Amino acid sequence: MTFDLTRHPHRRYNPLLDEWILVSPHRTNRPWRGGVESLPLERRPRFDPDCYLCPGNTRANGERNPNYESTFVFINDFAAVLPDVPMAQAGDESLFRARSVRGEARVICFSPRHDLTLAEMSPAEIRLVVDLWAAQTSELGARFSWVQIFENRGDMMGASNPHPHGQIWATDRMGAIAAREDKQQRAYRESNGTNLLRDYARQEGQIGERSVLENASWLVVLPYWAVWPFETLLLPKSPVRRLPDLDDGQRNDLAAILKALLVKYDNLFEVSFPYSMGWHGAPFDSGDNRHWQLHGHFFPPLLRSATVKKFMVGYEMLAEAQRDITPEQAAGRLRKASEVHFKLR
Repeated sequence: MTFDLTRHPHRRYNPLLDEWILVSPHRTNRPWRGGVESLPLERRPRFDPDCYLCPGNTRANGERNPNYESTFVFINDFAAVLPDVPMAQAGDESLFRARSVRGEARVICFSPRHDLTLAEMSPAEIRLVVDLWAAQTSELGARFSWVQIFENRGDMMGASNPHPHGQIWATDRMGAIAAREDKQQRAYRESNGTNLLRDYARQEGQIGERSVLENASWLVVLPYWAVWPFETLLLPKSPVRRLPDLDDGQRNDLAAILKALLVKYDNLFEVSFPYSMGWHGAPFDSGDNRHWQLHGHFFPPLLRSATVKKFMVGYEMLAEAQRDITPEQAAGRLRKASEVHFKLR
């Protein structure tokens, strides 16, 4: 018998997090009698008088939104991190250690229209979001060492409001996952003299098997080590450490490739695709960050259809992550998806 990555169980290494994932491609034929999600109601008005994020409406804390016409950012009314926290730590050498965290959490409204998603916005409108991401990163990076931009899209990912929006959490300490990426990228540069993700992007671009989209400045791939069925990694082709470092052309190309990727996602199962996405860039500290390369992660949960998702349970929680459909198969399906949104066809 000859080993075949497309048919036989195997493990793949994730060099960005120093972990392994179990791939079981033979399980794609198993019947599904498990949980099935209900499809969200897609018909939303352009303006919802009861939405806390729509222009001119009053939020839960009593403050009124301005009548914004493009993007809008404000401090989260129910922030998970706060700027005024006493500096303290407890149990420094024990099994019960704790450290205080200072930070600031903000909400970004992508559009004044309640009925849109990023996938349904124009590249010009998405460019405004890119500029806001960069500006907020610069501002918060002047006071905090780590700035985490993210979006939870859809009920399936726990979004509490359907209005197109994302969040930014800035903290004085790097998150655990980002710290692992920092460690791995640093170790790779020390060993090889080059950047891990720049080398990876160049090799994936040459292979092409897992590439989904590409333009002059950006590459979208389904990572070799992807955990989620249609997970993607968004990589700049040139050295970039943080979002504010992007020039005008790179920002335009980013808006264009984000539009194309998100339309492909929606077209895969003809539904507003749920996902969690976020940006990882170099921390704002005094250290040497030449090992860092800016990149974006997209983690969508859907597996077989618009109503069947991937569950991270059992083996995943106790041993290591596992997937059925191979990254190569998933990339092929995304490549074939149309770049014309299904609602316009």
